[in-house]
Amino acid sequence: MNEKNRVGIIARLRTRLSKAREGFAKRVRNVLRKGAIDEDVFEELEATLIQADMGVKTTHQLVEKMRERVKSDRLTDAEQLYTVLEEELVALMSQPSTDAHSAVQSASPHVALVIGVNGVGKTTTIAKLAHMHRLDGKKVVVAAADTFRAAAIEQLEIWAQRAGADIVKHKSGADPAAVAYDALAAAIARKCDQVIIDTAGRLHTKTNLMEELKKIKRVLGKLDPSAPHEVLMVLDATTGQNALSQARLFTEALGVTGIILTKLDGTAKGGIVVAIHQEFGIPVKFIGVGESLDDLKPFAPTEFVKALFED
Repeated sequence: MNEKNRVGIIARLRTRLSKAREGFAKRVRNVLRKGAIDEDVFEELEATLIQADMGVKTTHQLVEKMRERVKSDRLTDAEQLYTVLEEELVALMSQPSTDAHSAVQSASPHVALVIGVNGVGKTTTIAKLAHMHRLDGKKVVVAAADTFRAAAIEQLEIWAQRAGADIVKHKSGADPAAVAYDALAAAIARKCDQVIIDTAGRLHTKTNLMEELKKIKRVLGKLDPSAPHEVLMVLDATTGQNALSQARLFTEALGVTGIILTKLDGTAKGGIVVAIHQEFGIPVKFIGVGESLDDLKPFAPTEFVKALFED
């Protein structure tokens, strides 16, 4: 990416993150105002980061890194900690170049199983993913495997049309695994590049939901033993620590390979991005920063931190 494009991306992201900039980033700036670095500064910073949904464990880790930098770099002014904080946040969120996403992109059709509780923006996120792939010239099939909620099929069909993707659907109450199977079979027959599978966010019990999702994975394996190639979990950034609880439940059962964090434009916090990565070691693949089809962005730690903290 050339520097001009990179600056443009940061500028657009800065606008979308205005609430977090006015909330989280501004509070951090106030803590790290001009003055000597002392224990009070670290205590205030720690409290601010925890309030921003970064979590106790991640905050302690980050602050300890900053203490080490103060000693090694011989820093004395609290304002100098602002740059240190940015650098350490990027380091915490950065991923190895050979992550799960790049390793499985050669699969054709590539199958992404999208999971998450109701209300996190899963349906619109699937449409945005489909739109992103369509812009890359790919043929996309969307599977309406959330058959538990009647309106889900209709909503997904509308969004799939907007994104220019084919949709495979059954009647409400049908077997979700059968829908997923038919979608993959259709994608293979039509020589499509991408299959994106919607799933239920609620069944009668959590155990029932997890077993249903596991069944989908097993049934897909009959057509392609390596499918699904990704399990993407959608989380709502505005729910803060509750998002961590959801992530814990799903990752333990399903082997989540990536996180899509939605509604970042609607939160004045933003620390949840760091907490999720540190807590689970799962990369945040995409962030949602608006309601239009173009408002799903690949997550890049450096651009995110610059957009959040720099003027």
